[in-house]
Amino acid sequence: MITQAFVLGAGLGTRLRPLTDELPKPLLPIFQKPLITFCLDHLIAAGIRRFVVNTHHLPDHFRDLFAGGVYRDLPVELIHEPVLLETGGGIRNAQSLLGSESFIVYSGDILTDVDLKGLIDEHERSGNDVTLGLRKTGLASGVTLESGRVVSVGREVSDAPGKFDYANVSVWTPKIFERIPEPVKISFIPVLIEWINNGGRIGGVVLDQGRWFNIGNRGEYLAVHRTITEEKWRPPYLADPDWPRAIAQTAMVDPTARVDRASVVGDNCRVGAGAVLRNTIAWTGAQIASRSDLQGCIVRSLKSVEGTHRDADI
Repeated sequence: MITQAFVLGAGLGTRLRPLTDELPKPLLPIFQKPLITFCLDHLIAAGIRRFVVNTHHLPDHFRDLFAGGVYRDLPVELIHEPVLLETGGGIRNAQSLLGSESFIVYSGDILTDVDLKGLIDEHERSGNDVTLGLRKTGLASGVTLESGRVVSVGREVSDAPGKFDYANVSVWTPKIFERIPEPVKISFIPVLIEWINNGGRIGGVVLDQGRWFNIGNRGEYLAVHRTITEEKWRPPYLADPDWPRAIAQTAMVDPTARVDRASVVGDNCRVGAGAVLRNTIAWTGAQIASRSDLQGCIVRSLKSVEGTHRDADI
C-alpha cells in the first residue's frame, strides 16, 4: 500500500507574474484555499499519510503554511532546492526522505479530481516500475500508450493508437534512484525514455474522467473561479464543508457594494461603498476604495486600489 507522496512545489510560475512575485504558484488561493492543499486533500483521500514537498521560490511561504511540519495532522517535510533541479533531479534529491518505498509524485500547481485510486491499483496490479497518469489535456501529446504500456515519451510513433499528455500525477518505485546516480538538474522525461529502451516497465492509466485544471496564466486563474461558480464544481475529497467561500468572514464589505458570483474577497479585505467587483479576486488584506469598478482584476495581498480597472493585476 502506497502511503507517501512527493509533491512538486518548486516551480517559478513565470507566466503568472506579477502574481508569483508575491506567492509561489502552488500557494495561489482558489476561493481562499491555497492551491497545493487541494493536492494534499486529494492524496489523503487516496490513502497517503506522509508528504515531502520541494521548494525553491519564496520558501518561507511554504514554511508558514505548513507550520509545525503538518497538514491535517499528517507530517509534511519540506526540502529546499537552492538551484532548481527539475522533476527528475527533484525526485532524486528527495531520496533520503522517501526511502525504499514506492511513492506518488503529484504537481502542487494543478487542480483535479481524477481517480487516484485507479492509478494506484493499476500500478500495484501490473508490477510497473513507473505508472503515469495520462490525459488528453490539449497542452501536448507526447506520450504513446499501447495495451497499458508507455512505449514512447516525447517522440512521434506513426502507428500508435493514441497520443496522451502527462497529467502531472504518477506512481514510482524506488528503482528511480538507481537511474539518477546523484542529484542533478534533469527532467524525468529523458530518464523514462532511457528506462523504456532498457526494458523498464513504464505503464500508463488514462484519467479522462473528472476535471483537470492547469493554472498557467492569469486568464486560467480567473477562469477556474468562474467554472467553480457557474458549474458549482467541488472536488469530492475536500474535508472543508464551507468551501468555496466567496467572501471571507473577516472581510468588511459595505452593504452598497456589489460583489458578483465569480469574485472573491479574502480575509481582512475592505470593500468600500458603491464599489463593484466583477470576476475579480481580492487577496488577503486588499483595500478596495468606494465607487471603484473592477472587472477581471486580481488585487494582491495588502494592496489598495481605486477607480476603474479592467483585466489588471493590482
